[in-house]
Amino acid sequence: MQVKNQNDGKKGVFFMEDDNKEIALMHYVMAGPAKMVIDHTEVNEAYGGRGLGKQLVKTGVEYAREHQLKILPLCPFAKKMFDTTPEFADVLF
Repeated sequence: MQVKNQNDGKKGVFFMEDDNKEIALMHYVMAGPAKMVIDHTEVNEAYGGRGLGKQLVKTGVEYAREHQLKILPLCPFAKKMFDTTPEFADVLF
């Protein structure tokens, strides 16, 4: 499943759909020109255990790298992903 991104320059969401139904999402807000704050991650219960949350965080990290951003993971799930995935450290705020 493909991760999509929608944003208005100040806030946004990475999300995944199945049959045009949103099944996973990760909200973020921009805190200045170079900092992205991840504040919420959610996966539909029926899709749990498939690694979709990790895929969302990984896509957020790739987005941050492409746009020279740092990430502040306030969401407990995203924070855990950063704490347990050393290769994400380069974009951690």
